[in-house]
Amino acid sequence: MKIKRLAHIGVGVKDLKEVAGVYTDFLTLAMTSTDSVGELLTGFIPVGETNIELVQSTTPEGVMAKFVEKKGEGIHHLAFEVDDIDAALAELKAKGVPLTSDEPRPGAHGARVLFLHPKATHGVLIELCQYPEGHH
Repeated sequence: MKIKRLAHIGVGVKDLKEVAGVYTDFLTLAMTSTDSVGELLTGFIPVGETNIELVQSTTPEGVMAKFVEKKGEGIHHLAFEVDDIDAALAELKAKGVPLTSDEPRPGAHGARVLFLHPKATHGVLIELCQYPEGHH
C-alpha cells in the first residue's frame, strides 16, 4: 500500500456553517467545497496539501450525530490518500486488520473510502481514500 499524503482531518460538527466560521473568520481560510454523502454533509477547508473536513449529520439518528452526541464536536478521523484502495484492502485483510466494512464505499468528491476499526488503532479512526484521477 502506498500512502500518498494525509488527505484530510475529519471533524464532527453539529452545524457545518457555524463551525466553518471558526476557520474562515478566525483563521482567514476558505471553505472551497461542500458535498453530500448519504446522510452526511461535508465541507472542505484546504490547508496546504491537506484539508479540514467538517462533517455534519443531516438526520438526528445519523452516524455523525451519534458521534457528536456521545463525544462532542471535534476530531473524528484521519484520512490518508492511497494510490489503490483495492490493493490496500487486500493488504489489510491479509494482515488481519479489523475494518468497519468489507469493501470500499463511496465518499466525498467521488472518492472510494475504507475505515480501519478504531479498536485496532488505539482509538483513532483511520480512513483510507482513493480519489478519482485528477482530483484531490
